[in-house]
Amino acid sequence: MSAPQLPHTSKDYDHQLEQAHALVLQMGARVERQLVDAIECLASGSIALIDQVLRHEAVINALERSIDGQASHIIARRQPAASDLRLLTALLKVTTDLERIGDEAKKIALQARKARGEGGARLPRQTEVRRMSLVVAGMLRRALDAFERLDLAGTAEVVRRDADVNDAYSAILRQLITYMIEDPRTISASLDLLFVAKALERIGDHAKNIAEQAIYAVKGADVRHATVAEIEQELRR
Repeated sequence: MSAPQLPHTSKDYDHQLEQAHALVLQMGARVERQLVDAIECLASGSIALIDQVLRHEAVINALERSIDGQASHIIARRQPAASDLRLLTALLKVTTDLERIGDEAKKIALQARKARGEGGARLPRQTEVRRMSLVVAGMLRRALDAFERLDLAGTAEVVRRDADVNDAYSAILRQLITYMIEDPRTISASLDLLFVAKALERIGDHAKNIAEQAIYAVKGADVRHATVAEIEQELRR
């Protein structure tokens, strides 16, 4: 038996939608802060900053549960119209991507703690990873901006930069393989840095997913697996 639709005013309904959207934006801000801190503690090795990254996780997980509950309640009890249902679906998917970005940021922080515990062993190719991290952080910022305002102006650029991040990861992988072959003493440190680069590559994928969900929420177009050219064409319609 389907859940009965509760009597409600338009104002009540709009407030619930706005509240769900606001919770996702709050979660996004927390995850973005976690990522920035993780990138910084990789360079600094600050124990206080590493602990701060790890503390973010409990708050992020609590926000995920709140969003799931709020969105599920609206879907089950308010029977939203098609456009609102698209937004709610996008909210739930973005929440999943944000939670996974938080997991990857935590991995980076744990890697920083491991490096510090080993005496701060010098990591090879760290400049390239730092550059990659800044691109990824910029992608997340732009994707969250798009989802906050439901303004699609920067979404195609996020998708385009994901290809750049993938290329950067492949280049770092090739460089680290060469580094390890030339000097086997660097194998452990190189593998640690490769682990970080892979986490950043995955964060880039999730940022791209968030941008794609903004497009879906606004236009109702599923652009997953679409090329940048196809996305740009969809945005012009």
